[in-house]
Amino acid sequence: MTTLDRTVNVKEQAKKAQVASKSLSLLTTAEKNEALLIIADELEKETEFILNENKKDLDRGIEKGFTEAFMDRLRLTEDRVKDFANGLREVAELEDPVGEVISDWNLDNGMQVEQVRVPLGVIGMIYEARPNVTVDATGLALKSGNAIVLKGGSNALNSNKGIVRVIHEALPKTKIPAEAVQLIATTDREATSQLFTMKEHIDVLIPRGGGALINTVVNNATVPVLETGVGNCHIYFDETAQPKKAIDILINAKTDRPAVCNAVETLIVHNKWLEENKDLLEKSLADNNIKVHGDDHIVNTFKEAVPADEDDWSNEYLGLEIAIKTVNNTQEAIDHIETYGTKHSEAIITEDAKSASLFRNLVDAAAVYHNASTRFTDGSALGFGAEIGISTQKLHARGPMGLPALTTIKYCMTGTGQIR
Repeated sequence: MTTLDRTVNVKEQAKKAQVASKSLSLLTTAEKNEALLIIADELEKETEFILNENKKDLDRGIEKGFTEAFMDRLRLTEDRVKDFANGLREVAELEDPVGEVISDWNLDNGMQVEQVRVPLGVIGMIYEARPNVTVDATGLALKSGNAIVLKGGSNALNSNKGIVRVIHEALPKTKIPAEAVQLIATTDREATSQLFTMKEHIDVLIPRGGGALINTVVNNATVPVLETGVGNCHIYFDETAQPKKAIDILINAKTDRPAVCNAVETLIVHNKWLEENKDLLEKSLADNNIKVHGDDHIVNTFKEAVPADEDDWSNEYLGLEIAIKTVNNTQEAIDHIETYGTKHSEAIITEDAKSASLFRNLVDAAAVYHNASTRFTDGSALGFGAEIGISTQKLHARGPMGLPALTTIKYCMTGTGQIR
Protein backbone atom coordinates (compact mmCIF):
# COMPACT_ATOMS: atom_id res chain seq x y z
CA MET A 1 0.00 0.00 0.00
CA THR A 2 1.40 3.40 -0.91
CA THR A 3 1.67 6.39 1.40
CA LEU A 4 -1.06 8.12 -0.62
CA ASP A 5 -3.39 5.16 -0.11
CA ARG A 6 -2.80 5.25 3.63
CA THR A 7 -3.49 8.97 3.71
CA VAL A 8 -6.79 8.49 1.90
CA ASN A 9 -7.70 5.59 4.17
CA VAL A 10 -7.06 7.52 7.37
CA LYS A 11 -8.95 10.52 6.05
CA GLU A 12 -11.89 8.34 5.06
CA GLN A 13 -11.97 6.78 8.53
CA ALA A 14 -11.98 10.24 10.11
CA LYS A 15 -14.79 11.36 7.79
CA LYS A 16 -16.86 8.28 8.66
CA ALA A 17 -16.36 8.99 12.35
CA GLN A 18 -17.45 12.59 11.81
CA VAL A 19 -20.65 11.51 10.08
CA ALA A 20 -21.35 8.97 12.83
CA SER A 21 -20.82 11.60 15.51
CA LYS A 22 -23.84 13.53 14.25
CA SER A 23 -26.27 10.68 14.86
CA LEU A 24 -24.46 9.65 18.05
CA SER A 25 -25.05 13.10 19.53
CA LEU A 26 -28.82 12.57 19.19
CA LEU A 27 -28.99 9.34 21.20
CA THR A 28 -30.58 9.23 24.61
CA THR A 29 -28.68 8.35 27.75
CA ALA A 30 -30.57 5.06 27.96
CA GLU A 31 -29.56 4.13 24.41
CA LYS A 32 -25.90 4.89 25.08
CA ASN A 33 -25.93 3.00 28.37
CA GLU A 34 -27.52 -0.03 26.76
CA ALA A 35 -24.81 -0.01 24.10
CA LEU A 36 -22.03 0.05 26.70
CA LEU A 37 -23.57 -2.92 28.51
CA ILE A 38 -23.86 -4.89 25.28
CA ILE A 39 -20.22 -4.14 24.42
CA ALA A 40 -19.13 -5.18 27.92
CA ASP A 41 -20.96 -8.49 27.64
CA GLU A 42 -19.47 -9.14 24.20
CA LEU A 43 -15.93 -8.42 25.43
CA GLU A 44 -16.29 -10.91 28.27
CA LYS A 45 -17.84 -13.46 25.97
CA GLU A 46 -14.88 -13.14 23.58
CA THR A 47 -12.17 -13.17 26.26
CA GLU A 48 -10.41 -16.20 24.79
CA PHE A 49 -10.26 -14.59 21.34
CA ILE A 50 -8.90 -11.33 22.79
CA LEU A 51 -6.24 -13.13 24.83
CA ASN A 52 -5.15 -15.13 21.79
CA GLU A 53 -4.68 -11.90 19.84
CA ASN A 54 -2.82 -10.37 22.78
CA LYS A 55 -0.51 -13.39 22.90
CA LYS A 56 0.68 -12.58 19.38
CA ASP A 57 1.83 -9.19 20.64
CA LEU A 58 3.39 -10.68 23.78
CA ASP A 59 5.32 -13.26 21.76
CA ARG A 60 6.63 -10.51 19.51
CA GLY A 61 7.56 -8.48 22.59
CA ILE A 62 9.61 -11.38 23.95
CA GLU A 63 11.38 -11.73 20.61
CA LYS A 64 12.21 -8.03 20.61
CA GLY A 65 13.41 -8.09 24.22
CA PHE A 66 10.91 -5.61 25.66
CA THR A 67 11.35 -4.71 29.33
CA GLU A 68 9.14 -6.32 31.95
CA ALA A 69 7.57 -2.91 32.63
CA PHE A 70 6.60 -2.61 28.96
CA MET A 71 5.33 -6.21 28.88
CA ASP A 72 3.18 -5.52 31.92
CA ARG A 73 1.52 -2.61 30.15
CA LEU A 74 0.98 -4.76 27.07
CA ARG A 75 -0.24 -7.91 28.80
CA LEU A 76 -3.93 -8.80 29.03
CA THR A 77 -5.29 -11.46 31.36
CA GLU A 78 -8.73 -12.85 32.02
CA ASP A 79 -8.99 -10.53 35.03
CA ARG A 80 -7.91 -7.49 33.03
CA VAL A 81 -10.48 -8.18 30.33
CA LYS A 82 -13.10 -8.52 33.06
CA ASP A 83 -11.87 -5.28 34.61
CA PHE A 84 -12.23 -3.21 31.46
CA ALA A 85 -15.62 -4.77 30.73
CA ASN A 86 -16.71 -3.81 34.24
CA GLY A 87 -15.28 -0.36 33.59
CA LEU A 88 -17.80 0.03 30.78
CA ARG A 89 -20.59 -1.02 33.14
CA GLU A 90 -19.41 1.57 35.65
CA VAL A 91 -19.41 4.25 32.96
CA ALA A 92 -22.97 3.24 32.07
CA GLU A 93 -23.95 3.96 35.68
CA LEU A 94 -22.46 7.44 35.66
CA GLU A 95 -24.45 10.59 35.07
CA ASP A 96 -24.52 11.62 31.43
CA PRO A 97 -23.03 15.12 31.08
CA VAL A 98 -24.52 15.72 27.62
CA GLY A 99 -27.45 18.11 27.73
CA GLU A 100 -26.68 19.34 31.25
CA VAL A 101 -27.66 22.96 31.68
CA ILE A 102 -24.66 24.38 33.51
CA SER A 103 -26.27 27.75 34.05
CA ASP A 104 -29.19 29.77 32.73
CA TRP A 105 -30.45 33.32 33.00
CA ASN A 106 -32.78 35.84 31.41
CA LEU A 107 -31.60 39.02 29.74
CA ASP A 108 -33.28 42.36 30.29
CA ASN A 109 -34.90 42.03 26.86
CA GLY A 110 -36.63 38.80 27.93
CA MET A 111 -34.38 36.40 26.00
CA GLN A 112 -33.49 33.20 27.83
CA VAL A 113 -29.85 32.03 27.81
CA GLU A 114 -28.70 28.50 28.64
CA GLN A 115 -25.14 27.23 28.87
CA VAL A 116 -25.36 23.55 27.87
CA ARG A 117 -22.86 20.67 27.76
CA VAL A 118 -22.44 19.11 24.30
CA PRO A 119 -20.05 16.46 22.89
CA LEU A 120 -16.69 17.54 21.49
CA GLY A 121 -17.47 15.64 18.27
CA VAL A 122 -14.65 13.38 17.07
CA ILE A 123 -11.78 12.42 19.36
CA GLY A 124 -8.46 11.26 17.94
CA MET A 125 -6.83 8.96 20.51
CA ILE A 126 -3.11 8.25 20.06
CA TYR A 127 -1.60 5.86 22.59
CA GLU A 128 1.07 3.25 23.12
CA ALA A 129 1.22 -0.19 24.67
CA ARG A 130 -1.88 -0.56 26.84
CA PRO A 131 -4.74 -2.35 25.04
CA ASN A 132 -7.12 -1.51 27.89
CA VAL A 133 -7.01 2.10 26.68
CA THR A 134 -8.87 0.95 23.56
CA VAL A 135 -11.84 -0.02 25.71
CA ASP A 136 -11.65 2.79 28.27
CA ALA A 137 -11.37 5.51 25.63
CA THR A 138 -14.15 4.02 23.51
CA GLY A 139 -16.52 3.72 26.45
CA LEU A 140 -15.98 7.28 27.63
CA ALA A 141 -16.21 8.68 24.11
CA LEU A 142 -19.49 6.92 23.30
CA LYS A 143 -21.12 7.75 26.65
CA SER A 144 -20.25 11.43 26.16
CA GLY A 145 -21.69 11.37 22.62
CA ASN A 146 -18.38 11.44 20.75
CA ALA A 147 -17.07 9.32 17.91
CA ILE A 148 -13.48 8.14 18.29
CA VAL A 149 -10.56 7.41 15.97
CA LEU A 150 -8.07 5.12 17.72
CA LYS A 151 -4.38 4.86 16.85
CA GLY A 152 -2.68 2.46 19.24
CA GLY A 153 0.98 1.55 19.30
CA SER A 154 2.33 -0.91 16.76
CA ASN A 155 3.41 -3.29 19.52
CA ALA A 156 -0.24 -3.81 20.55
CA LEU A 157 -1.66 -3.94 17.02
CA ASN A 158 -3.10 -7.46 17.23
CA SER A 159 -4.63 -6.82 20.65
CA ASN A 160 -6.27 -3.59 19.52
CA LYS A 161 -7.56 -5.12 16.30
CA GLY A 162 -9.07 -7.98 18.26
CA ILE A 163 -10.76 -5.69 20.78
CA VAL A 164 -12.18 -3.37 18.10
CA ARG A 165 -13.40 -6.36 16.11
CA VAL A 166 -15.40 -7.46 19.16
CA ILE A 167 -16.73 -3.92 19.66
CA HIS A 168 -17.79 -3.79 16.00
CA GLU A 169 -19.58 -7.10 16.39
CA ALA A 170 -21.49 -5.66 19.35
CA LEU A 171 -22.44 -2.26 17.92
CA PRO A 172 -25.00 -3.49 15.32
CA LYS A 173 -27.04 -4.71 18.29
CA THR A 174 -27.18 -1.11 19.56
CA LYS A 175 -28.31 2.32 18.38
CA ILE A 176 -24.70 3.45 17.95
CA PRO A 177 -23.37 3.28 14.38
CA ALA A 178 -20.32 1.05 14.01
CA GLU A 179 -18.54 3.88 12.18
CA ALA A 180 -18.38 5.79 15.48
CA VAL A 181 -15.41 3.63 16.51
CA GLN A 182 -12.50 3.66 14.07
CA LEU A 183 -9.13 1.91 14.50
CA ILE A 184 -6.22 2.92 12.29
CA ALA A 185 -4.82 -0.60 12.00
CA THR A 186 -1.36 0.00 10.62
CA THR A 187 2.17 0.13 11.98
CA ASP A 188 3.05 3.05 9.73
CA ARG A 189 3.85 6.17 11.74
CA GLU A 190 2.81 8.38 8.84
CA ALA A 191 -0.76 7.24 9.42
CA THR A 192 -0.53 8.74 12.90
CA SER A 193 0.81 12.03 11.59
CA GLN A 194 -2.20 12.30 9.27
CA LEU A 195 -4.40 12.80 12.32
CA PHE A 196 -2.32 15.78 13.46
CA THR A 197 -3.65 18.09 10.75
CA MET A 198 -7.22 16.88 10.14
CA LYS A 199 -8.90 19.87 11.74
CA GLU A 200 -11.86 19.55 9.40
CA HIS A 201 -12.68 16.06 10.72
CA ILE A 202 -11.02 15.67 14.14
CA ASP A 203 -12.06 17.99 16.98
CA VAL A 204 -9.43 17.10 19.57
CA LEU A 205 -6.36 14.86 19.88
CA ILE A 206 -5.51 13.04 23.10
CA PRO A 207 -2.02 11.51 23.23
CA ARG A 208 -1.44 8.97 25.98
CA GLY A 209 1.97 7.40 26.49
CA GLY A 210 5.60 8.34 27.02
CA GLY A 211 7.17 11.75 26.79
CA ALA A 212 8.41 11.24 23.23
CA LEU A 213 4.92 10.45 21.92
CA ILE A 214 3.28 13.32 23.78
CA ASN A 215 5.90 15.84 22.65
CA THR A 216 5.59 14.68 19.05
CA VAL A 217 1.83 15.27 19.09
CA VAL A 218 2.04 18.61 20.90
CA ASN A 219 4.80 19.93 18.65
CA ASN A 220 3.28 18.83 15.33
CA ALA A 221 -0.50 18.94 15.69
CA THR A 222 -2.69 21.66 14.25
CA VAL A 223 -5.71 19.93 15.80
CA PRO A 224 -6.30 21.06 19.42
CA VAL A 225 -4.56 18.73 21.89
CA LEU A 226 -5.69 17.60 25.33
CA GLU A 227 -2.23 16.89 26.68
CA THR A 228 -1.65 14.00 29.04
CA GLY A 229 1.68 13.98 30.84
CA VAL A 230 4.34 11.59 31.97
CA GLY A 231 4.46 10.89 35.67
CA ASN A 232 7.68 11.77 37.46
CA CYS A 233 5.79 11.65 40.75
CA HIS A 234 7.33 12.55 44.12
CA ILE A 235 6.60 11.65 47.72
CA TYR A 236 8.06 13.89 50.44
CA PHE A 237 8.61 12.56 53.98
CA ASP A 238 8.45 15.61 56.22
CA GLU A 239 10.18 15.67 59.59
CA THR A 240 6.96 14.70 61.39
CA ALA A 241 5.94 11.82 59.07
CA GLN A 242 4.89 8.73 61.01
CA PRO A 243 7.41 6.05 59.96
CA LYS A 244 5.04 3.12 59.34
CA LYS A 245 2.45 5.25 57.58
CA ALA A 246 5.09 6.91 55.41
CA ILE A 247 6.79 3.69 54.36
CA ASP A 248 3.51 1.86 53.71
CA ILE A 249 2.46 4.69 51.38
CA LEU A 250 5.84 4.73 49.65
CA ILE A 251 5.94 0.97 49.05
CA ASN A 252 2.37 1.00 47.72
CA ALA A 253 3.08 3.91 45.38
CA LYS A 254 6.24 2.23 44.06
CA THR A 255 5.32 -1.46 43.89
CA ASP A 256 1.54 -1.77 43.37
CA ARG A 257 2.01 -1.25 39.61
CA PRO A 258 5.47 0.21 38.94
CA ALA A 259 4.85 0.64 35.21
CA VAL A 260 1.98 3.14 35.48
CA CYS A 261 2.20 6.92 35.39
CA ASN A 262 0.96 7.49 38.96
CA ALA A 263 3.66 5.31 40.53
CA VAL A 264 6.18 7.25 42.60
CA GLU A 265 9.61 7.76 41.01
CA THR A 266 11.37 10.04 43.51
CA LEU A 267 11.36 10.08 47.31
CA ILE A 268 12.29 13.35 48.96
CA VAL A 269 13.12 12.89 52.64
CA HIS A 270 13.78 15.34 55.47
CA ASN A 271 17.28 14.86 56.92
CA LYS A 272 16.00 14.60 60.50
CA TRP A 273 13.44 11.96 59.55
CA LEU A 274 16.12 10.01 57.71
CA GLU A 275 18.49 10.16 60.67
CA GLU A 276 15.87 8.55 62.91
CA ASN A 277 14.44 6.03 60.42
CA LYS A 278 17.22 5.22 57.95
CA ASP A 279 17.46 1.52 58.90
CA LEU A 280 13.70 0.97 58.54
CA LEU A 281 13.59 2.76 55.18
CA GLU A 282 16.64 0.92 53.81
CA LYS A 283 15.28 -2.48 54.88
CA SER A 284 11.83 -1.78 53.40
CA LEU A 285 13.31 -0.80 50.05
CA ALA A 286 15.61 -3.83 50.02
CA ASP A 287 12.81 -6.21 51.01
CA ASN A 288 10.87 -5.02 47.96
CA ASN A 289 13.87 -5.27 45.61
CA ILE A 290 13.83 -1.53 44.89
CA LYS A 291 17.09 -0.18 43.49
CA VAL A 292 18.06 3.18 45.00
CA HIS A 293 19.68 6.09 43.14
CA GLY A 294 20.59 8.63 45.79
CA ASP A 295 22.28 11.95 46.44
CA ASP A 296 25.60 11.98 48.31
CA HIS A 297 23.92 11.68 51.71
CA ILE A 298 21.91 8.64 50.65
CA VAL A 299 24.89 6.95 49.01
CA ASN A 300 26.87 7.40 52.24
CA THR A 301 23.94 6.08 54.30
CA PHE A 302 22.56 3.13 52.30
CA LYS A 303 24.88 0.24 51.51
CA GLU A 304 23.37 -0.62 48.11
CA ALA A 305 22.55 2.89 46.86
CA VAL A 306 24.17 4.13 43.65
CA PRO A 307 24.87 7.81 42.90
CA ALA A 308 22.03 9.65 41.20
CA ASP A 309 22.91 11.80 38.21
CA GLU A 310 20.91 14.65 36.73
CA ASP A 311 18.82 12.30 34.59
CA ASP A 312 17.70 10.32 37.65
CA TRP A 313 15.89 13.32 39.11
CA SER A 314 13.69 13.58 36.00
CA ASN A 315 13.51 9.89 35.11
CA GLU A 316 10.26 7.94 34.92
CA TYR A 317 11.69 4.53 35.82
CA LEU A 318 8.45 2.56 35.35
CA GLY A 319 10.06 -0.25 37.34
CA LEU A 320 11.48 -1.15 40.76
CA GLU A 321 13.90 1.77 40.94
CA ILE A 322 13.66 5.03 42.84
CA ALA A 323 15.65 8.25 43.24
CA ILE A 324 16.05 9.64 46.77
CA LYS A 325 16.82 13.29 47.57
CA THR A 326 17.47 14.65 51.07
CA VAL A 327 16.34 18.14 52.11
CA ASN A 328 16.25 20.30 55.22
CA ASN A 329 12.70 21.64 54.97
CA THR A 330 9.44 21.57 53.04
CA GLN A 331 10.37 24.53 50.84
CA GLU A 332 13.45 22.68 49.58
CA ALA A 333 11.22 19.72 48.70
CA ILE A 334 8.83 22.01 46.82
CA ASP A 335 11.74 23.61 44.95
CA HIS A 336 13.00 20.18 43.85
CA ILE A 337 9.53 19.23 42.58
CA GLU A 338 9.25 22.56 40.77
CA THR A 339 12.53 21.81 38.98
CA TYR A 340 11.97 18.16 38.06
CA GLY A 341 8.26 17.41 38.40
CA THR A 342 5.90 16.81 35.49
CA LYS A 343 2.80 18.36 37.13
CA HIS A 344 1.18 14.95 37.53
CA SER A 345 0.88 13.70 41.14
CA GLU A 346 2.81 14.79 44.24
CA ALA A 347 2.45 13.77 47.90
CA ILE A 348 3.56 14.96 51.31
CA ILE A 349 3.58 12.68 54.34
CA THR A 350 3.43 14.82 57.46
CA GLU A 351 1.59 15.36 60.72
CA ASP A 352 2.25 19.08 60.56
CA ALA A 353 -0.71 21.04 59.22
CA LYS A 354 1.43 24.05 58.29
CA SER A 355 3.78 21.95 56.13
CA ALA A 356 0.83 20.19 54.51
CA SER A 357 -0.83 23.53 53.68
CA LEU A 358 2.40 24.99 52.25
CA PHE A 359 2.90 21.92 50.07
CA ARG A 360 -0.70 21.82 48.86
CA ASN A 361 -0.74 25.51 47.97
CA LEU A 362 2.66 25.80 46.28
CA VAL A 363 3.10 22.51 44.44
CA ASP A 364 1.95 22.88 40.84
CA ALA A 365 0.43 19.51 39.88
CA ALA A 366 -2.85 18.02 38.70
CA ALA A 367 -3.12 16.01 41.93
CA VAL A 368 -1.63 16.80 45.35
CA TYR A 369 -1.87 14.36 48.28
CA HIS A 370 -1.47 14.66 52.02
CA ASN A 371 -0.79 11.31 53.74
CA ALA A 372 -1.95 9.14 50.82
CA SER A 373 -0.48 7.22 47.89
CA THR A 374 -0.15 8.81 44.45
CA ARG A 375 -1.77 5.66 43.01
CA PHE A 376 -5.21 7.26 43.46
CA THR A 377 -4.72 9.58 40.48
CA ASP A 378 -6.92 7.37 38.39
CA GLY A 379 -10.38 7.78 36.91
CA SER A 380 -11.73 4.57 38.40
CA ALA A 381 -10.27 5.24 41.85
CA LEU A 382 -11.83 8.71 41.89
CA GLY A 383 -15.26 7.49 40.85
CA PHE A 384 -15.16 8.41 37.14
CA GLY A 385 -15.63 4.80 36.03
CA ALA A 386 -12.73 4.97 33.59
CA GLU A 387 -10.46 7.68 32.27
CA ILE A 388 -9.29 8.68 28.85
CA GLY A 389 -6.03 10.01 30.27
CA ILE A 390 -4.59 12.23 32.98
CA SER A 391 -4.22 15.81 31.86
CA THR A 392 -1.24 17.75 33.20
CA GLN A 393 -2.16 20.94 31.37
CA LYS A 394 -4.37 23.69 32.77
CA LEU A 395 -6.82 24.60 30.02
CA HIS A 396 -10.15 22.80 29.56
CA ALA A 397 -9.32 19.77 31.74
CA ARG A 398 -6.81 18.78 34.41
CA GLY A 399 -6.16 15.49 36.18
CA PRO A 400 -8.00 12.24 35.37
CA MET A 401 -10.32 13.00 32.44
CA GLY A 402 -13.73 11.41 32.75
CA LEU A 403 -16.98 12.19 30.98
CA PRO A 404 -17.25 15.98 31.58
CA ALA A 405 -13.74 16.49 30.15
CA LEU A 406 -14.98 15.09 26.83
CA THR A 407 -17.65 17.76 26.45
CA THR A 408 -17.64 21.44 25.59
CA ILE A 409 -20.32 24.07 26.02
CA LYS A 410 -22.88 25.61 23.74
CA TYR A 411 -24.94 28.73 24.43
CA CYS A 412 -28.58 28.19 23.53
CA MET A 413 -30.80 31.28 23.35
CA THR A 414 -34.59 31.37 23.22
CA GLY A 415 -36.38 34.55 22.32
CA THR A 416 -39.73 35.91 21.25
CA GLY A 417 -38.55 37.94 18.30
CA GLN A 418 -35.85 40.08 19.94
CA ILE A 419 -33.54 42.04 17.63
CA ARG A 420 -30.49 44.16 18.36
